[in-house]
Amino acid sequence: MKTKTLRIVIPLAILLIAGIGFAFHLGIGNLSAFGWEDVSFLCPLGALGSMLATKTFIPKAVISLVIAVVLILLLGRAFCGWACPVPVVSKLREVFSKKKALPDNGIEPGNECSTAVLTEKEKEALKTCRTCPSSCSSCADVRSKVDSRHFILGGSLLSAAIFGFPVFCLICPIGLSFATIFLVILLFSGGDVTWSLILVPALLIAEVVLFRKWCSRICPISAIMSLIGKGSKTVRPVIDNDKCLETAHDTSCGRCALACEQAINPRHPEMGASWSECTRCRACVDVCPSHAITIPFLPPKGGEGAKAKVPAKTKD
Repeated sequence: MKTKTLRIVIPLAILLIAGIGFAFHLGIGNLSAFGWEDVSFLCPLGALGSMLATKTFIPKAVISLVIAVVLILLLGRAFCGWACPVPVVSKLREVFSKKKALPDNGIEPGNECSTAVLTEKEKEALKTCRTCPSSCSSCADVRSKVDSRHFILGGSLLSAAIFGFPVFCLICPIGLSFATIFLVILLFSGGDVTWSLILVPALLIAEVVLFRKWCSRICPISAIMSLIGKGSKTVRPVIDNDKCLETAHDTSCGRCALACEQAINPRHPEMGASWSECTRCRACVDVCPSHAITIPFLPPKGGEGAKAKVPAKTKD
Protein backbone atom coordinates (compact mmCIF):
# COMPACT_ATOMS: atom_id res chain seq x y z
CA MET A 1 0.00 0.00 0.00
CA LYS A 2 1.34 3.46 -0.93
CA THR A 3 2.46 5.83 1.82
CA LYS A 4 -0.07 8.49 0.81
CA THR A 5 -2.89 5.93 1.00
CA LEU A 6 -1.72 4.69 4.40
CA ARG A 7 -1.71 8.25 5.74
CA ILE A 8 -5.41 8.43 4.90
CA VAL A 9 -6.37 4.92 5.99
CA ILE A 10 -4.74 5.10 9.46
CA PRO A 11 -6.56 8.28 10.68
CA LEU A 12 -9.85 6.94 9.31
CA ALA A 13 -9.24 3.63 11.09
CA ILE A 14 -8.65 5.51 14.36
CA LEU A 15 -11.93 7.41 13.88
CA LEU A 16 -13.70 4.12 13.11
CA ILE A 17 -12.33 2.43 16.24
CA ALA A 18 -13.34 5.42 18.38
CA GLY A 19 -16.80 5.38 16.79
CA ILE A 20 -17.27 1.65 17.47
CA GLY A 21 -16.11 2.12 21.05
CA PHE A 22 -18.58 4.97 21.53
CA ALA A 23 -21.48 3.11 19.92
CA PHE A 24 -20.99 -0.04 21.99
CA HIS A 25 -19.90 1.72 25.21
CA LEU A 26 -16.52 -0.01 25.27
CA GLY A 27 -14.90 2.78 27.25
CA ILE A 28 -11.92 3.17 24.94
CA GLY A 29 -11.91 6.95 24.91
CA ASN A 30 -13.71 10.22 24.34
CA LEU A 31 -13.18 13.51 22.46
CA SER A 32 -9.83 14.24 24.06
CA ALA A 33 -8.53 10.94 25.39
CA PHE A 34 -7.80 7.37 24.37
CA GLY A 35 -7.34 4.41 26.65
CA TRP A 36 -9.31 1.80 28.51
CA GLU A 37 -11.78 2.67 31.26
CA ASP A 38 -9.94 4.82 33.85
CA VAL A 39 -6.58 4.54 32.09
CA SER A 40 -6.51 7.11 29.30
CA PHE A 41 -4.05 9.19 27.35
CA LEU A 42 -5.00 12.86 27.19
CA CYS A 43 -4.13 15.33 24.45
CA PRO A 44 -1.02 17.17 25.77
CA LEU A 45 -2.65 20.57 25.19
CA GLY A 46 -5.85 19.38 26.85
CA ALA A 47 -3.84 18.06 29.81
CA LEU A 48 -2.03 21.37 30.29
CA GLY A 49 -5.23 23.34 29.78
CA SER A 50 -7.14 21.22 32.30
CA MET A 51 -4.55 21.79 35.04
CA LEU A 52 -4.38 25.53 34.34
CA ALA A 53 -8.16 25.78 34.26
CA THR A 54 -8.72 23.96 37.55
CA LYS A 55 -5.52 25.31 39.19
CA THR A 56 -4.94 21.77 40.49
CA PHE A 57 -2.35 19.04 40.05
CA ILE A 58 -3.98 16.23 38.04
CA PRO A 59 -1.93 13.01 38.14
CA LYS A 60 -3.59 11.60 35.01
CA ALA A 61 -2.73 14.77 33.10
CA VAL A 62 0.89 14.69 34.29
CA ILE A 63 1.26 11.03 33.27
CA SER A 64 -0.20 11.85 29.86
CA LEU A 65 2.23 14.74 29.42
CA VAL A 66 5.21 12.54 30.30
CA ILE A 67 4.07 9.89 27.81
CA ALA A 68 3.53 12.57 25.15
CA VAL A 69 7.00 14.05 25.70
CA VAL A 70 8.65 10.61 25.41
CA LEU A 71 6.74 9.80 22.20
CA ILE A 72 7.57 13.17 20.65
CA LEU A 73 11.25 12.80 21.53
CA LEU A 74 11.21 9.39 19.85
CA LEU A 75 8.96 10.11 16.85
CA GLY A 76 8.80 13.91 16.52
CA ARG A 77 5.59 15.11 14.89
CA ALA A 78 4.74 11.67 13.50
CA PHE A 79 1.22 12.05 14.95
CA CYS A 80 0.62 14.95 12.54
CA GLY A 81 1.73 12.91 9.55
CA TRP A 82 0.13 9.57 10.33
CA ALA A 83 -2.68 9.76 12.92
CA CYS A 84 -4.20 13.25 12.92
CA PRO A 85 -7.56 13.39 11.07
CA VAL A 86 -7.14 17.06 10.09
CA PRO A 87 -5.00 16.46 6.96
CA VAL A 88 -7.59 13.92 5.79
CA VAL A 89 -10.47 16.35 6.34
CA SER A 90 -8.46 19.09 4.61
CA LYS A 91 -8.67 17.10 1.40
CA LEU A 92 -12.21 18.49 1.17
CA ARG A 93 -10.49 21.60 -0.18
CA GLU A 94 -9.92 19.72 -3.42
CA VAL A 95 -13.70 19.51 -3.82
CA PHE A 96 -13.96 23.30 -3.73
CA SER A 97 -10.77 23.92 -5.69
CA LYS A 98 -10.50 24.01 -9.46
CA LYS A 99 -6.90 22.83 -9.28
CA LYS A 100 -6.18 19.35 -10.52
CA ALA A 101 -5.02 16.77 -8.01
CA LEU A 102 -1.27 16.49 -7.71
CA PRO A 103 0.44 13.45 -9.19
CA ASP A 104 1.79 10.69 -6.96
CA ASN A 105 5.12 12.47 -6.56
CA GLY A 106 3.35 15.39 -4.85
CA ILE A 107 4.89 17.98 -7.21
CA GLU A 108 2.80 20.36 -9.28
CA PRO A 109 3.09 19.86 -13.05
CA GLY A 110 5.49 22.38 -14.53
CA ASN A 111 7.31 22.80 -11.23
CA GLU A 112 9.50 19.73 -11.49
CA CYS A 113 13.23 20.10 -10.96
CA SER A 114 15.53 19.36 -13.81
CA THR A 115 18.58 17.21 -13.46
CA ALA A 116 20.90 19.60 -15.24
CA VAL A 117 24.58 19.54 -14.37
CA LEU A 118 25.47 22.19 -11.79
CA THR A 119 27.64 25.04 -12.93
CA GLU A 120 30.80 25.92 -11.02
CA LYS A 121 29.04 29.05 -9.71
CA GLU A 122 26.11 26.99 -8.40
CA LYS A 123 28.46 24.50 -6.73
CA GLU A 124 30.31 27.33 -5.00
CA ALA A 125 27.04 28.94 -3.86
CA LEU A 126 25.80 25.67 -2.39
CA LYS A 127 29.11 25.13 -0.61
CA THR A 128 28.89 28.60 0.93
CA CYS A 129 25.32 28.05 2.11
CA ARG A 130 26.23 24.74 3.72
CA THR A 131 28.88 26.34 5.87
CA CYS A 132 27.50 29.78 6.67
CA PRO A 133 26.00 30.30 10.15
CA SER A 134 23.57 33.00 9.03
CA SER A 135 25.39 35.07 6.44
CA CYS A 136 23.26 34.41 3.35
CA SER A 137 19.94 36.22 3.10
CA SER A 138 17.91 33.06 2.48
CA CYS A 139 19.18 31.41 5.68
CA ALA A 140 18.60 34.58 7.69
CA ASP A 141 15.04 34.88 6.34
CA VAL A 142 14.23 31.28 7.28
CA ARG A 143 15.60 31.67 10.82
CA SER A 144 13.86 35.01 11.44
CA LYS A 145 10.34 33.80 10.72
CA VAL A 146 7.93 34.29 13.60
CA ASP A 147 5.87 31.16 14.33
CA SER A 148 2.27 32.24 14.85
CA ARG A 149 1.45 28.86 16.42
CA HIS A 150 3.42 29.84 19.52
CA PHE A 151 1.19 32.88 20.10
CA ILE A 152 -1.92 30.74 19.68
CA LEU A 153 -0.45 28.14 22.06
CA GLY A 154 0.16 30.86 24.66
CA GLY A 155 -3.34 32.25 24.10
CA SER A 156 -4.89 28.78 24.47
CA LEU A 157 -3.18 28.19 27.83
CA LEU A 158 -3.89 31.73 29.06
CA SER A 159 -7.57 31.53 28.13
CA ALA A 160 -7.86 28.20 29.99
CA ALA A 161 -6.47 29.83 33.13
CA ILE A 162 -8.74 32.88 32.80
CA PHE A 163 -12.05 31.23 31.90
CA GLY A 164 -11.64 28.05 33.96
CA PHE A 165 -11.88 25.52 31.15
CA PRO A 166 -9.79 24.60 28.08
CA VAL A 167 -11.30 27.03 25.58
CA PHE A 168 -9.37 25.77 22.58
CA CYS A 169 -10.84 22.28 23.04
CA LEU A 170 -14.19 23.72 21.92
CA ILE A 171 -12.81 24.51 18.47
CA CYS A 172 -9.99 21.96 18.13
CA PRO A 173 -10.49 20.29 14.71
CA ILE A 174 -9.19 16.98 16.07
CA GLY A 175 -11.88 16.95 18.76
CA LEU A 176 -14.48 18.21 16.26
CA SER A 177 -13.63 15.29 13.95
CA PHE A 178 -14.39 12.78 16.71
CA ALA A 179 -17.45 14.78 17.80
CA THR A 180 -18.86 14.62 14.26
CA ILE A 181 -18.53 10.83 14.24
CA PHE A 182 -20.17 10.54 17.67
CA LEU A 183 -23.05 12.85 16.68
CA VAL A 184 -23.74 10.82 13.53
CA ILE A 185 -23.80 7.63 15.61
CA LEU A 186 -26.25 9.22 18.05
CA LEU A 187 -28.44 10.30 15.12
CA PHE A 188 -28.72 6.79 13.69
CA SER A 189 -28.80 4.91 16.97
CA GLY A 190 -31.31 6.99 18.90
CA GLY A 191 -32.60 9.65 16.52
CA ASP A 192 -30.90 12.29 18.66
CA VAL A 193 -31.13 15.44 16.50
CA THR A 194 -29.67 18.68 17.88
CA TRP A 195 -28.16 21.83 16.40
CA SER A 196 -24.75 20.34 17.22
CA LEU A 197 -25.21 17.92 14.34
CA ILE A 198 -25.01 20.92 12.00
CA LEU A 199 -22.76 23.30 13.93
CA VAL A 200 -19.94 20.87 14.78
CA PRO A 201 -19.21 19.59 11.24
CA ALA A 202 -19.80 23.10 9.83
CA LEU A 203 -17.19 24.54 12.21
CA LEU A 204 -14.79 21.71 11.37
CA ILE A 205 -15.13 22.27 7.62
CA ALA A 206 -14.82 26.06 8.04
CA GLU A 207 -11.59 25.72 10.03
CA VAL A 208 -9.89 23.20 7.79
CA VAL A 209 -11.13 24.43 4.40
CA LEU A 210 -10.95 28.19 4.98
CA PHE A 211 -7.77 28.21 7.10
CA ARG A 212 -5.51 26.47 4.61
CA LYS A 213 -2.44 26.86 6.81
CA TRP A 214 -4.09 25.45 9.94
CA CYS A 215 -1.40 22.86 10.68
CA SER A 216 1.61 25.07 9.99
CA ARG A 217 0.33 28.46 11.17
CA ILE A 218 -2.46 27.92 13.70
CA CYS A 219 -2.44 24.52 15.43
CA PRO A 220 -1.10 24.87 19.00
CA ILE A 221 -0.79 21.07 19.33
CA SER A 222 1.71 20.99 16.47
CA ALA A 223 3.47 23.91 18.19
CA ILE A 224 3.95 21.81 21.33
CA MET A 225 5.25 18.91 19.26
CA SER A 226 7.60 21.18 17.35
CA LEU A 227 9.04 22.70 20.53
CA ILE A 228 9.61 19.31 22.18
CA GLY A 229 10.70 17.83 18.87
CA LYS A 230 13.79 20.04 18.85
CA GLY A 231 15.28 17.44 21.15
CA SER A 232 14.34 14.51 18.92
CA LYS A 233 17.29 12.83 17.20
CA THR A 234 15.61 9.63 16.05
CA VAL A 235 13.64 8.60 12.94
CA ARG A 236 15.03 11.34 10.74
CA PRO A 237 15.62 11.35 6.99
CA VAL A 238 19.17 10.42 6.03
CA ILE A 239 20.69 11.11 2.62
CA ASP A 240 23.12 8.67 1.06
CA ASN A 241 25.64 10.97 -0.60
CA ASP A 242 26.79 8.17 -2.89
CA LYS A 243 23.29 8.01 -4.42
CA CYS A 244 22.08 11.63 -4.21
CA LEU A 245 22.06 13.21 -7.67
CA GLU A 246 23.53 16.44 -6.36
CA THR A 247 26.49 15.01 -4.48
CA ALA A 248 27.21 11.91 -6.53
CA HIS A 249 26.60 13.31 -10.02
CA ASP A 250 26.83 17.10 -9.57
CA THR A 251 23.31 17.59 -10.96
CA SER A 252 20.48 19.73 -9.60
CA CYS A 253 17.38 18.03 -8.21
CA GLY A 254 15.53 19.41 -5.15
CA ARG A 255 12.56 17.06 -5.44
CA CYS A 256 12.74 16.19 -1.74
CA ALA A 257 12.40 19.86 -0.79
CA LEU A 258 9.44 20.38 -3.14
CA ALA A 259 7.66 17.27 -1.85
CA CYS A 260 7.97 18.18 1.85
CA GLU A 261 4.68 19.49 3.23
CA GLN A 262 6.52 21.20 6.10
CA ALA A 263 8.91 23.17 3.84
CA ILE A 264 11.98 21.26 5.07
CA ASN A 265 14.88 20.95 2.66
CA PRO A 266 16.51 17.56 3.44
CA ARG A 267 19.47 18.19 1.15
CA HIS A 268 20.10 21.72 2.43
CA PRO A 269 18.43 21.95 5.89
CA GLU A 270 19.72 25.48 6.48
CA MET A 271 17.58 26.66 3.55
CA GLY A 272 14.27 25.33 4.86
CA ALA A 273 12.18 24.82 7.98
CA SER A 274 13.65 23.26 11.12
CA TRP A 275 13.93 19.47 11.42
CA SER A 276 11.63 19.71 14.46
CA GLU A 277 8.78 20.24 11.96
CA CYS A 278 9.34 16.84 10.32
CA THR A 279 6.23 14.64 10.48
CA ARG A 280 8.07 11.50 9.28
CA CYS A 281 5.58 11.31 6.40
CA ARG A 282 8.15 9.76 4.03
CA ALA A 283 7.21 12.09 1.17
CA CYS A 284 10.89 12.88 0.60
CA VAL A 285 11.72 9.17 0.57
CA ASP A 286 9.04 8.35 -2.00
CA VAL A 287 9.88 11.21 -4.35
CA CYS A 288 13.67 10.77 -4.45
CA PRO A 289 14.53 9.60 -8.01
CA SER A 290 17.77 7.88 -6.93
CA HIS A 291 16.35 6.32 -3.72
CA ALA A 292 19.01 8.15 -1.73
CA ILE A 293 16.81 8.96 1.29
CA THR A 294 15.97 6.56 4.12
CA ILE A 295 14.48 7.08 7.59
CA PRO A 296 16.26 4.76 10.06
CA PHE A 297 15.27 4.79 13.73
CA LEU A 298 18.82 5.76 14.76
CA PRO A 299 20.57 7.86 12.10
CA PRO A 300 24.31 7.15 11.78
CA LYS A 301 26.59 9.58 13.56
CA GLY A 302 27.20 12.63 11.41
CA GLY A 303 24.77 11.40 8.77
CA GLU A 304 21.33 12.37 10.00
CA GLY A 305 19.36 15.01 8.19
CA ALA A 306 21.00 18.39 8.62
CA LYS A 307 24.33 16.84 9.55
CA ALA A 308 24.74 14.88 6.34
CA LYS A 309 28.23 15.65 5.09
CA VAL A 310 29.13 15.92 1.46
CA PRO A 311 32.25 13.88 0.76
CA ALA A 312 35.14 15.76 -0.73
CA LYS A 313 35.94 14.76 -4.30
CA THR A 314 39.49 14.09 -5.29
CA LYS A 315 40.91 15.55 -8.45
CA ASP A 316 42.46 13.30 -11.01
